[in-house]
Amino acid sequence: MSYTTPLILAIDEGTSNAKAVLVNERGQVVARASRALSVTHPQVGFSEQDPEQIWAGTLASIEECLSQVLQPIDAVAISNQRESVLAWSRATGEALGPLVSWQCRRSQPLCALLHEQGHEARVLAKTGLTLDPMFSAGKLRWLLDHLPDGHARAEAGEICLGTVDSWLLWKLSGGQVFATDHSNAARTQLYNLHTGDWDAELLDLFGIPRRALAKIQPSAGFFAETIAIGQLPAGIPVLSMIGDSHGALYGQGGFAPGLVKATLGTGSSLMTPTPAAIASAHGLSTTLAWHDGQAPTYALEGNIVHTGAAVQWAAGVLAGESLDELADQAATLPDNGGVYFVPALSGLGAPHWQAEARGLICGLTEASSRAHILRASLESIGYQIRDVFQAMEQDAGQPLKEIWVDGGATRNRWLMQFLADLLQRPVVRSLSPEVSALGAAHLAGRALGIWADEKVLHGLERPRERFEPGAALDNQYAQWQQALRRAVL
Repeated sequence: MSYTTPLILAIDEGTSNAKAVLVNERGQVVARASRALSVTHPQVGFSEQDPEQIWAGTLASIEECLSQVLQPIDAVAISNQRESVLAWSRATGEALGPLVSWQCRRSQPLCALLHEQGHEARVLAKTGLTLDPMFSAGKLRWLLDHLPDGHARAEAGEICLGTVDSWLLWKLSGGQVFATDHSNAARTQLYNLHTGDWDAELLDLFGIPRRALAKIQPSAGFFAETIAIGQLPAGIPVLSMIGDSHGALYGQGGFAPGLVKATLGTGSSLMTPTPAAIASAHGLSTTLAWHDGQAPTYALEGNIVHTGAAVQWAAGVLAGESLDELADQAATLPDNGGVYFVPALSGLGAPHWQAEARGLICGLTEASSRAHILRASLESIGYQIRDVFQAMEQDAGQPLKEIWVDGGATRNRWLMQFLADLLQRPVVRSLSPEVSALGAAHLAGRALGIWADEKVLHGLERPRERFEPGAALDNQYAQWQQALRRAVL
C-alpha cells in the first residue's frame, strides 16, 4: 500500500504482546502487527519477562508493519507497560537480569519494612502512590541487591536502571540516548509530582543512585533518532513516549476532567484527568497523565492487578474447551449460580491495596460447572471496576456519567453489558484495538505539527459502540463484597 500523507510508527509494548501500528494524519491505523510475549513465575509472587524477547518481538512487529506500506515514516512513538523495570549495561546494552513485571510482588518485604518505619505518608505525599510492590522503586532496589556489586556499579554509572520505554529508546537509538517521560517516571515512586523530577529523599530511601536513572522529558517532543535496524531506517525521530494506560486516555480523547476510561488488559486501569495533583482519600493513586511539552496534565488512577490475567488463569486451570468456548457457555447461563471469584492471585490493588490478600473461589455447589467458574472470573472484572469507579466518584466529588473502555477484554459483548448493568452507567467501547498506540501517535503528531492542539485531536473519528445499562445488579455486588472480605488475610 502507498500513502502520501505523514505516517507515524507507534510501538505499543504491553505485558502480553508487542505491537506496532502505522497511523496517518487522520488518526487512522493503516497497518498493524504484533507478537505474543510470555510471563514466567519462578516462585510464588514473582512475575518476570525476558528483555531480549521483548526487544525481538518489538523488532518483528516493526518489520511486519513496515512491510505493509511503501511510504517512508516520519516519526516513531512509544507506549509501554508501566512499572516493569530492568537493568542493563551502559557499555554493552546487555540486559543484566529479567524484566521485573509490574505484577511482581518480590519487593513486598521492603515495602512492609518502609511501612513499619513510618515512611508511607511521606512517600504518598511526594509521589501520589501508596507503598505497594506494584510500583518500580522496590523492584529496582531488588535488582541492585541481586547483581554482583550492583550498588557500586550503579553509583559508578556502569548500570542503567529503566522502565520499558527507556529500554526500547536505548535500543532504537543504538545506546545513544537514555531517557524516559514524565508519565513513566511518575509510576516509579522515585519521582516527585510537585517538582517534576527525581527526588533526592526518595532515591536515598530506596537506595537508588540518580546516576543510574534516565533523563526525564515531556511525553511529546524529540527524544532521539533511530539507527538503521532492518526496514527501520536511520534518522527517524522518536517524538513521544508515554505509559500505556496514559496513552489510552489520550488516545480516547480524555483531555478534560469528568471523563473516565478503563483499559482492560492483563490488569486494568481506570483513569480520569484532574485539573491539578489531587490527593485521593479513597485508595486511588495520584499520577501525572502526560506532559505535552507545555504543561503537565494530572489524573486519578485505580490499578487492578488481575482482570484479563485472571480469566486466562481460570481457563487454564479448567482446561478442556478453549477460552472462547468457555466464555460462550458462561454467557448462556441464567446467572452465576452463586459462584464468586476474587482474583487476588498476587494481592489486591486499588482501592484496597492488600498485598497479603489471596485469591479464592466461593459459593460452589454440586450444580457448579466450569462455565460458572469462568463466568465468575469474567464477573470479577466488573466488580473490581465498580470498586474503583465508586472510589473515583467519591474523590472527584461528582457523579461520573459514563465510562470509556478499551483493551482485549472489551471484545466480550456480554461482559460490556454486564459492566453497564453493574455500574448503572453507559459503557462506551472503543472499536480500535490499539488505543494506547494511538495516544502515543497523537502526541508524536503534535510534536511533528500534524495536529495543532487537543481541540483538533478531539475532532478525529473514533469508532465506538455504546452499551446502555439495564437491570441493576446491586445484590450480586453485595455478594461480591462479602467474598472480597474473605480474601483479605
